[in-house]
Parts: sequence; C-alpha cells; structure tokens
Amino acid sequence: MENNIRIYQVSEINRYIKGLLQGDPVLQDIRVAGELSNFKHHRSGHMYFTLKDGNSSLRCVFFKRDNQRCPFRPEDGLGVVAHGNISIYEPDGVYQLYVQEMEPAGMGSLFLAFEQLKRKLEAEGLFRAELKKDIPFLPRKIAVITSPTGAALQDIITTLQKRSPQVDILVVESLVQGPAAAEDIERAIDLVNKRPDIDLIILARGGGSLEDLWPFNEERVARAIHRSLIPIISAVGHETDFTIADFAADLRAPTPTAGAQAAVPDSAELKS
Repeated sequence: MENNIRIYQVSEINRYIKGLLQGDPVLQDIRVAGELSNFKHHRSGHMYFTLKDGNSSLRCVFFKRDNQRCPFRPEDGLGVVAHGNISIYEPDGVYQLYVQEMEPAGMGSLFLAFEQLKRKLEAEGLFRAELKKDIPFLPRKIAVITSPTGAALQDIITTLQKRSPQVDILVVESLVQGPAAAEDIERAIDLVNKRPDIDLIILARGGGSLEDLWPFNEERVARAIHRSLIPIISAVGHETDFTIADFAADLRAPTPTAGAQAAVPDSAELKS
C-alpha cells in the first residue's frame, strides 16, 4: 500500500462513529415507538430487548439505574414509547438505543402496572373468596393504620366511637403517600400482627389521584395483607377508587367512614 494511505483500526472506526452519533442532537434526546421483542431481564438488573415495527428493528438497552423507575413490567408484544439516546456499542460495532425511560403506548404506565399486578396476584390465588377472613361481629380492639394527620383518621375515630363507644382504638401511624409509603404500610401491618390483643385492622386513607393512592397498589402491601393473621378492612379513597389492597383485603369499604361502619355494629340499633 502507498505510504500516504491511512489504515484505521476497527476500534478507531467504531469510536469515530460513536462520536458522530453522540454529536447528533436529534439522536441524543429521541423517542421511539415500537413493539417489544426478545425481551431479557438480565440478573445484573439490566434489560435488553428489540423495538420493532413492520419494517425494521432497533436494539435497546435499559440499564438497572434507569429501569428501576419503570412502574410497569416490560414484556414481549407490548407497544411502548422509549425515550433515550442512540449510540454505538463499541465492542461489536452495533448501534442501539440507550433507554432512560419508557411508557406503554396508548395507556398510562401506572394503569398498566396496576393491571399487570392484579393479573399476577389473581393467578396466584391471593384474591380468592375462600381465603377471606371473617370480620368479627364485636371487635374489642381495632388497629387503624393511616396517616396521623389525615382527615381519614378523624372520620374513622368519630364513627367508631359513635357506633361502638366501648371499642378500643389503636392508631398505628404510617405514611400513605410517596415512595416510602408502601414499605411503611407493610411494616405497620406486620407490627400489628405481633400483638395478640388486636381483633381487626382498618387500613385507610382519603381520596386522591392514582399517583397519590399508588402505595396501596404495591405488591409488598398486597402480600402483607395476604399474610396477615388479623382480618383487614381496606378503606382507601372514594367510592370510585379501587386499589390492589382492596382486592387483597378481607373486606373492601368504599371510604374510611364506610370502613368504620363495617367494622362495628351500631350499638343503638343493638339495644332497640
């Protein structure tokens, strides 16, 4: 070869192409719609998959640090919109989409996550009617798991004391909103189950958006309810709100006040 002809190493070419891709502003903040295929969730926590349409496919990687924020479970055949940047994986010279966030196409990610978890737990039998524990007719002591500052607590206490003045009430403080709430609710349920004097649990919070109520749609809360030896009334949100906790509980009440009404009979009616 002539001395003035430069010969490149493979790694140099890949590095050069990577620089071109990373220097393109269109490819550094891009949203791509497609159908998931070849989905693999590696033991490292990273997700690898292909996005495809009717004509083409695009390799994608969704690193653990980013996919931990994804509320739904990706699966083959699901239509999604992936947001991230295009770059090249230098060792094999293949360009791919490095996904930073992803949402299902045509529906909200939280709604999809709700439906996925509901199907999963239903298939496991967690919601079966024969597993529901009976609500005691005259509970002596009731644990109320909720926020100490919410209106739900006052509604429950007022209703319980009006209907059954002799009942003892134990307030178990818990977060009911935010990323740490599900763990706190689980802890509260497990804590109450260590007490032999509790006959019934009311798990409650007032109404809110789907995001506000999300801790009650977390798997860890559903499993804590399922393993509870003490019957649980779920009294979360308004009448039109349904949560995974409602399905897992022994009884679902449409509101906190209704939960208190379901927990104890009206003593005035018993005397009449």
